[in-house]
Amino acid sequence: MAESLHTVTTMPAARQPGCPFDPPKELIQAREHGPISRFPFPDGHQGWLVTGYDLVRSVLADSRFSSRKELMRHHPLVDYGEIEVPPAPPGEFLLMDEPQHSRYRKPLMGKFTVRRMRMLTERVEQVTADHLDAMEKAGPPTDLVTAFARPVPAVIICELLGVPYEDRGSFQEHIDKFLGGETSDEDLIAAYTAVQNYLAELVAAKRANPTDDVLGDLTDSDLTDEELRGMALILLSAGFDTTANMLALGTFALLRNPAQLAALRADPALTDGAVEELLRYLSVAKTFMRTALEDVELGGHTIKAGTTLILSYNTANRDPERFTDPHVLDLRRQDGGHLAFGHGIHQCLGQQLARVEMRVALPALLNRFPTLRLAVPAEEVVLRPETADIYGVKSLPVTWDV
Repeated sequence: MAESLHTVTTMPAARQPGCPFDPPKELIQAREHGPISRFPFPDGHQGWLVTGYDLVRSVLADSRFSSRKELMRHHPLVDYGEIEVPPAPPGEFLLMDEPQHSRYRKPLMGKFTVRRMRMLTERVEQVTADHLDAMEKAGPPTDLVTAFARPVPAVIICELLGVPYEDRGSFQEHIDKFLGGETSDEDLIAAYTAVQNYLAELVAAKRANPTDDVLGDLTDSDLTDEELRGMALILLSAGFDTTANMLALGTFALLRNPAQLAALRADPALTDGAVEELLRYLSVAKTFMRTALEDVELGGHTIKAGTTLILSYNTANRDPERFTDPHVLDLRRQDGGHLAFGHGIHQCLGQQLARVEMRVALPALLNRFPTLRLAVPAEEVVLRPETADIYGVKSLPVTWDV
């Protein structure tokens, strides 16, 4: 039997003041009405918003729902009118279906296995220690985002891909413009063009002198320079911004939940579970979109071919039918299986890298600074807007006793 049909008219919805970790109230209310709601897009397209765990997971695993960019023209904030949206550029495989998707993903899969990422642990520990040493030497207060949360994953992804670390500043700035949700169209185009030009030079250099890194290895394949640029852009963006925001927002969440913070400090065996719970609880990659390739029955409703769906990861990961007390941060939670990394063929390629970085960096930070605390009232912490592709804090002022 179909659920009662609810309509959501505001996307992205704003979070409630004083609730920086919870999904927007409108989305929580939509989930209370049922796992799927109507969503009218600005151009009149009648789409759907999927908020329930089971339905989001089923869509992600169903090849009848497409990831192709040119089919998902209906942005929640934009009236495209008659604009024709082009396919994703070569190499940008997140916005592709099979078989194009696998052409780009398969050469990378062996480079991001659980075993390979665990072998990186020692290097992540060293990079983490170096930045904690610098924080300690500089003394409090500091912005945890710029001092720790951003540079740690930046060093690691630069080394993995073979991007000179001295170039990290410029690409971090450009990635912030891509994903931060506060950039004009003109600045977005300028940032994208600058990154493409930089990556073109980098790929050419590696063609001429192959290096022992992911991008260097890929030059010894049938992939074109344009394809390599697209793949590198996806890996740089995903490998840096998501983990950086998880480290900063995760620290903020722990500082606001002192009992959970104390438990993690007291019991290192909690670390793995704590990382998974923070991933579920925060869901910094909030939403993704899919378009139906044919008529599909979903949650008691017929999704017509050509219809776009917004998949709400953050409400799926707070679904009371899947998780006990879903709005509670519980580092000892046993009902795992979150969707923070997605599901199906597009499940995050770098999820094991993110896990290693979080498992190392968070406990090291908390143990090095046992009196770590916010340096400003919690309500003054500046958050990314809901228009950002990746949610997080723009800055996190912290201090500690010396």
